[in-house]
Amino acid sequence: MTSNTGRAVTLLDGGLGQELIRRSARKTAHPLWSLQVMLEEPDLVSGVHRDFCLAGARVLCPNTYTATRGRLGKERLSNKLDAYIGKAYDLLGKGIAEAGMSHKVSIQGSLPPLIASYVADVAPSFTEAYRQYRELIALQQPYADFFILETMSNIIEAQAGMQAMADAGLTGGAVAFTLDDNDGTRLRSGETLHDAMVIAEGYPLDAVLVNCSKPEAMTQAMPLLSQSELRFGGYANGFTAVEALVPGGTVDALTAREDVTPDVYVAFVEQWLSMGASIVGGCCEIGPAHIKAMHDWMVSQDISISHTL
Repeated sequence: MTSNTGRAVTLLDGGLGQELIRRSARKTAHPLWSLQVMLEEPDLVSGVHRDFCLAGARVLCPNTYTATRGRLGKERLSNKLDAYIGKAYDLLGKGIAEAGMSHKVSIQGSLPPLIASYVADVAPSFTEAYRQYRELIALQQPYADFFILETMSNIIEAQAGMQAMADAGLTGGAVAFTLDDNDGTRLRSGETLHDAMVIAEGYPLDAVLVNCSKPEAMTQAMPLLSQSELRFGGYANGFTAVEALVPGGTVDALTAREDVTPDVYVAFVEQWLSMGASIVGGCCEIGPAHIKAMHDWMVSQDISISHTL
């Protein structure tokens, strides 16, 4: 096991989308998830960013997870992609400024799954995914300090994103894979995490991560990740299960786990760090209270909190 004392650990923010839905006056979820909340209640977005900053997060992600051509196209809004991304980054900047943290945080550009978060079968072809990721990188590059290709359920879509990052001249950043909740050694596609890691190591990345999976599955993945030459870590979700969320569905089909309290989540994070992880944060249902508990525990353990990958 690795000693945590004196280590530098990157602390990401938590699950923006679920936190926005929790705070929103909207009574039902929308297929565009938190993007719709941003259009209707923009001050909520900057407020959540502010609260994650104040909780101790040092890497902040904009509200762009569902801002892809495929998702927007289903709502006949694909022509709004540029505007929505610009608005999301404006609100992120506002939240950081309100927290007085502009000099202490980094901005992570998000490269999400292009059609669905957990269903590998609906992912676009390598060629189409590559084209869309090149566009998303170009639109976000003026704002982002680095990119995380996240919630990758299958190798083809992940490889298209990593190739797009490399061809855009990006060095650094990370890829994050979402895991089978019952087998943390496999992606949701059934492909092995080991095979995904081997491919990731062929690209100029800083880190390989796991995300948006049950924390128990991520604990199972950490020994595999520790075999990588890259930095590693993860950010889990707090859902009971994700199978009920089908492509085109809404997140109100999912249920939060009541047992994943801030203290319980910190115990998982402590395990990951003891296995060598150095990048942690939260995904869906992991809110500012969880991030604050992580931050405070790290401070108590003399862990240096970083804003870089």
